[in-house]
Amino acid sequence: MNKKLAAALSGGAVLVVALTGCSSGSKGTDPKLIAWAKTVCDAVPTQDAKIKAANAAIAQTASDTTSSPVTIQKTDSQAFQDMSDGYKALAAAISGAGAPPGVDDGAKRQQDVVKNLDSLSASYADLKKKVDALDTKDQAKFASGLHDVASQMANLETQNKSGTAALQALEQGEVKDAIADQASCKKVATTATSAASGSSTAG
Repeated sequence: MNKKLAAALSGGAVLVVALTGCSSGSKGTDPKLIAWAKTVCDAVPTQDAKIKAANAAIAQTASDTTSSPVTIQKTDSQAFQDMSDGYKALAAAISGAGAPPGVDDGAKRQQDVVKNLDSLSASYADLKKKVDALDTKDQAKFASGLHDVASQMANLETQNKSGTAALQALEQGEVKDAIADQASCKKVATTATSAASGSSTAG
């Protein structure tokens, strides 16, 4: 059952990468917009690393058939907490940056992203509570409870897609160029591309 959690969690990293889409950049971009992009992008690497680490921890536990219920509970609980914290921090960074300057409907697009990220954060926090409440002393009850948690993850896939769409809506025109010019976002995008290439090669 834990493998379902690992597969579902992988969507979280995709959402962060949506904030680091590649672009040729533009030297004529408004300095205020560049400053806005820097505020947002500077928050990305740390949270991206936290989310990826959470994915890796669950994947490792899922692949270890000797993992005890207590170990699975502890690992998944911490992973969900980290995912919740990661999305909350990203939401705070984008909220704190304010609406991107000179962008039509910039405030609404920004608010949509923050709303989606906050919703994801709350969902992962809820999953942590459910995992923490599982009965590790009864194997059958634990497996059943973990199955229920895995089922709830299906809803997060939809939330991830909505969050990605909101980020893409925010990254229109010069916003995308300004973000693409930021070293912190470039770093995450490059790492994601390398990881994807490695996965393709391995497959």
